[in-house]
Amino acid sequence: MPDNPEASRPSVRSTVHGYPRIGPNRELKRAGESYWKGETTAEELDGIAADLRLGVYAQLREAGVDDIPSNTFSYYDHVLDTAVLFDLVPSRFASPAAAGDRDEELRRYFALARGEQGAPPLEMTKWFDTNYHYLVPELSPSTRPRLVGDKPLAEFREAAEAGFPTRPVLVGPLTFLLLAKAADDAPEGWRPVELLDQLLDAYAQLLAGLSAAGAAEVQLDEPILATDEGRAAVGLLERVYQRLGSLTERPSLLVSTYFGSIGAPALRILKDSPVEAVGLDLVTDGEGVDDLVKVSGLGSTRLVAGVVEGRNVWRTDIPAAVAALGTLLALTDELTVSTSCSLLHVPIDLDAETSLAPELREALAFAKQKAYETALLGRVLSEGAGAEYAAGGTGGGPAFTDARVRARLDALGPDAYERPQDRGAPTDTPLTTTTIGSFPQTAELRRARAAHRRGALAEDAYKQILREEIDRVVALQEEIGLDVLVHGEPERNDMVQYFAEQLEGYATTENGWVQSYGSRCVRPPILFGDVSRPEPMTVEWITYAQSRTDKPVKGMLTGPVTMLAWSFVRTDQPLGDTARQVGLALRDEVADLERAGIRHIQVDEAALRELLPLREERRAAYLDWAVNSFRLATSGVSPSTTIHTHMCYSEFGLIVGGIEALDADVTSVEAARSRMELVQDLGRRGYKRGIGPGVYDIHSPRVPSVEEIEGSLRLAVAHIDAGSLWVNPDCGLKTRGYAEAEQALRNMVEAARRVRAELPGAR
Repeated sequence: MPDNPEASRPSVRSTVHGYPRIGPNRELKRAGESYWKGETTAEELDGIAADLRLGVYAQLREAGVDDIPSNTFSYYDHVLDTAVLFDLVPSRFASPAAAGDRDEELRRYFALARGEQGAPPLEMTKWFDTNYHYLVPELSPSTRPRLVGDKPLAEFREAAEAGFPTRPVLVGPLTFLLLAKAADDAPEGWRPVELLDQLLDAYAQLLAGLSAAGAAEVQLDEPILATDEGRAAVGLLERVYQRLGSLTERPSLLVSTYFGSIGAPALRILKDSPVEAVGLDLVTDGEGVDDLVKVSGLGSTRLVAGVVEGRNVWRTDIPAAVAALGTLLALTDELTVSTSCSLLHVPIDLDAETSLAPELREALAFAKQKAYETALLGRVLSEGAGAEYAAGGTGGGPAFTDARVRARLDALGPDAYERPQDRGAPTDTPLTTTTIGSFPQTAELRRARAAHRRGALAEDAYKQILREEIDRVVALQEEIGLDVLVHGEPERNDMVQYFAEQLEGYATTENGWVQSYGSRCVRPPILFGDVSRPEPMTVEWITYAQSRTDKPVKGMLTGPVTMLAWSFVRTDQPLGDTARQVGLALRDEVADLERAGIRHIQVDEAALRELLPLREERRAAYLDWAVNSFRLATSGVSPSTTIHTHMCYSEFGLIVGGIEALDADVTSVEAARSRMELVQDLGRRGYKRGIGPGVYDIHSPRVPSVEEIEGSLRLAVAHIDAGSLWVNPDCGLKTRGYAEAEQALRNMVEAARRVRAELPGAR
């Protein structure tokens, strides 16, 4: 035994993979939207962004994090940043007029994300199984990757000049190419990964520039390795990192993986490559340590151990994490403690919350607190400091259970999940027009809601404002000529938070904002206990809207899977058990809506594809509980009631069977940016239920023409019987303005009228 036990302690550093970029008060959202309106100059926008970046570096240093990442900031999306950095931009977006014209650079950048007249935006979909959306690069054989930007280098220098040595973070080349799609003009069968060697040349040039600027290490993010597609690409993985690792002019390389284990074959390739460090997610599926054992540890390759959960808000159990890290020290010569992934996916600071129950608050950690936890773990292993830190929480437990909820679920029989199969058609009209749910939320409406929440607007006065808004929305829809109406959701702040505020077992935050895409931020509620519905949540507003029109009005609810996906969920029981509790609560609401005379009820499962496990072997089990929770919520209605559902931006081909199994009468889906791809999949399967492929991309300010929508509808009619087709936008209209939304809906109704007139038997 050594004379000084402390002398035998390893030197363990700490880091995080990334950090929220929106600012503690959503400064980036406000600055970006102000710039789009012409109220903020490019110089002012860039100044706000610089302040936000430097604030992050300072916060991480204050937390005690040893190695600070840079280039994790983005004005809109980090995948889009990578495409622009390497000039991987479709030809419909004109190049900037002149080098150094910052306004023109920003115009083009935001046009890629939001579109502009004559140039539809890039497709947008979910970043793996998270609620963050990325822009999908469009590539073709004529694409020529080349380094044209300097964002990673500029942000590294900016940090260095402020006294923060940082580690630049890049999207890894394999992940970038496997997430990209072939452009419409690419030959059939061509794949973006065929550009790999050219892209690696551009990465080599960037790495050389970062090395010359003094970067000691660069992080290359390869989360694609947690998927089946990534695991199958081990040959490409070896090609990438043998090439980049063999460069003579480069910093040290950290290949960071997350959202699950990557498998022993991929890990062995990284271990045997020239890269200096590998980051592993050791939280998500529990298989990362098994992979390390299978490859006999990493030896001289440094392990960046993701033991602090980066996607949920429960506090880390420090003693348990210390024990796990102690085991890992036998599997590597050098260890860095880290988060499991970027902290982009959690709110910034728990200290900003003042109304959470003390017993719940004690179990939580947001990004700032997780940075402190990560630094503490590094110190515990290096110095033995902080061993007295209390065990963290995981949500749930005896104090958060409800025996009544569990008894109701136990008493359910198989018939609670089944609807009659002899249901009639939802409508006699082919190409029935409707919207997804929300209408634009005006500044006046948001001010009224805020005043009501702080007690400055009386309940009766607030309700009168809501009724007047519903009157306006219903009248507008009738005048436009929509067939099935909605009430516009003026009373709702968010499609998940609104219900969480009314359900037992949920808590909501005041400032727990998380970026969803671009300037869109959400406040995911915290699902900490057994869920139940004390009283009706939507009946008052839906029945009022129905009283104002003879046309049918849809009841609007958020489904159980989406209520979980867009919340921070307890981890002390299986997700399927929690989903059934939410489904049971929604079943009560569906029954009340039907009793009130509502005959169209939409239960949105916007996140059904999002939560699909990244590996096929786990998907059947997921779809089983996901589908059952939806059917539990919706199967109590009579055959004459039409059940709708809606799904947001995602690639749906993998879950067509799950969509069918939901047994909804009508399913509306995103289709405008993805060129009706799902409709073709459904047509090949002989799908017979109602389907509403979105024909208007609401995430872009551009207004599609009648002719553009006509083209989409004709493509849909070519694959699906017109009697089963509904016509609707991609998603709710909450984030749009009335001027653009109204014109787009008028164009949509006119396009449906024209195509309907061409159908056989039309008069």
